Amino acid sequence: MSGKFIVIEGSDGSGKGTQFALIADKLQQTGHNIALYDFPQYSQSSSYFAKEYLNGQYGDADTLGAYGPSLFFSLDRFQASRSIAKDLAEGKVVLSNRFTGSNMAHQGQKIHDPAERSRYYQWLHEIEFTHLKIPKPDLNVVLIVPAIHAQKLVDKKGSRNYTDKERDVHEADIGHLERAVGAYEALCEQFPLEFIRIDCYENNKILAIPEVTRRIWSRIEQQIP
Repeated sequence: MSGKFIVIEGSDGSGKGTQFALIADKLQQTGHNIALYDFPQYSQSSSYFAKEYLNGQYGDADTLGAYGPSLFFSLDRFQASRSIAKDLAEGKVVLSNRFTGSNMAHQGQKIHDPAERSRYYQWLHEIEFTHLKIPKPDLNVVLIVPAIHAQKLVDKKGSRNYTDKERDVHEADIGHLERAVGAYEALCEQFPLEFIRIDCYENNKILAIPEVTRRIWSRIEQQIP
């Protein structure tokens, strides 16, 4: 029996890492054989260009456009694709912290025209899943948090192994975060069967972590036996 591929997505500061760890624990507790991935793979050479980009070595992120930088991250996922395919063939539940959706949202936010951004989404979808034959997730759970609150949560993060800065080039730009949230929302609208929105902010406050976990798990239960 083939496995299932599940991704936790969301803007920076949305709580992806926390929920990724909690869902991994829950999958193990319920008896599932799991394989965990985290993108970009900063410890792998395949992430070299992504790390340089996030550290600002290629200049301002917006002036670089969406299409070119997308390939930095696509090739990192391509490097992991055979391992992911093997895990799925072995019947494992593959759980990833970020995947193609992160690329679509963070690069797609640079494109202000909705029609052009939709074409970009379709372009990257085809590049990765048709031409590079990267395994396509069965479910992308997208955590939605308003940018102003997300940036506060970013500042509470520990050190990252790809930068010595408090914020990378995306996290430091509140405009980028705001547009990225909108880009994630548009992504959920364009691919409603692949990207499922989970609102983490209601009644002017961030939802409690266990409630977010419950909402994510209710979606995952529909995918796994």
